[in-house]
Amino acid sequence: MKALQQHLNRWLLGYSVLAMAVGLIVGYPGAAWTKAHASAVSTLTTIAVFFIIYPMMVNLKLGALAKAGRNVRGVSLALVYNFVWAPLIGFLLARVFLRDPLLALGFLLVMVVPCSSMSIGYTGLSEGNLELATVIVALSFVLAVVAVPLWMLVFAAQYHVPVPIQDMLTSILTVLIAPMLLGYLTRRGLVRWLGETRFHHLQPLFPALSLLAMFGIVFLIFLAKATLIVSQWSTVLLLLVPNALFVGITLAAVTWLNRRLGLSYRDNMAVVFASTGKNNGTAIAIATMAFSPLVAIPAATMPIFQILLLVLYLKAAGWLRGYFGEGAVPRSEPRVKVS
Repeated sequence: MKALQQHLNRWLLGYSVLAMAVGLIVGYPGAAWTKAHASAVSTLTTIAVFFIIYPMMVNLKLGALAKAGRNVRGVSLALVYNFVWAPLIGFLLARVFLRDPLLALGFLLVMVVPCSSMSIGYTGLSEGNLELATVIVALSFVLAVVAVPLWMLVFAAQYHVPVPIQDMLTSILTVLIAPMLLGYLTRRGLVRWLGETRFHHLQPLFPALSLLAMFGIVFLIFLAKATLIVSQWSTVLLLLVPNALFVGITLAAVTWLNRRLGLSYRDNMAVVFASTGKNNGTAIAIATMAFSPLVAIPAATMPIFQILLLVLYLKAAGWLRGYFGEGAVPRSEPRVKVS
């Protein structure tokens, strides 16, 4: 299990790119099948997201969530990055690079949706503060109910934008609360059955499962959007610059600010991933309900750049430890091992 976990971590970027390529290769000629089985693909995607989060939650102590909630600085910074920084930077990028008003509106919609639940998985893989990331994601989903329509009124006052509250609550239940409770019960059961020592020997299995699920969801996203990506390749190229710039600028600026403000490496990883990774599924749902398919294209193509740059940031975890003035993780602290 440890060898598998180390292998997957070492070739993380390669497998991610391979999953993208295979998704396109299979998805484009099989577009009719994908469309006919859209519900099944959507269900598989939800299951993959669940299994990114669930293995991480096995190592999560629920009692630590209350302590993470008292991390006012980390939580406040993440919420400011999500609901102030992202919309403002997105507005500037849209004004510079996107002339089509519908494409610009779709891009801005991506900027104001809450952070992705996958950020919890990225945080766990980087040995970041998993509890803090969980608190940030939960609060972001709640605040998004107010923040999304408020910002969209600012950006597009001429449109009435419905917020899919039921979909958001379902997402919270499916990819946050359910994995947390099941992970807690799994941990208790394994510790009672195996004992603490043998349980820690089993821990490399959990990040390996998360990585396999992450490769699965990358494949499914590109499988489902293959026709859109290939047929609208000029639009994808047009969106490449603002999408990549947003993720790149946010990763660099937030990391620098977090270090200047005295955050630890673990808190930084939680804040960065929860501030940069956007919930594209929510953006697609809102765009489909309120606007035309053109508005949904930015959300559909954002994973191309988001996944790639977040994986690169994840691979830079060793360098980031040094940047934040921290060494190796102490052996006395049981955390998810990824290297």
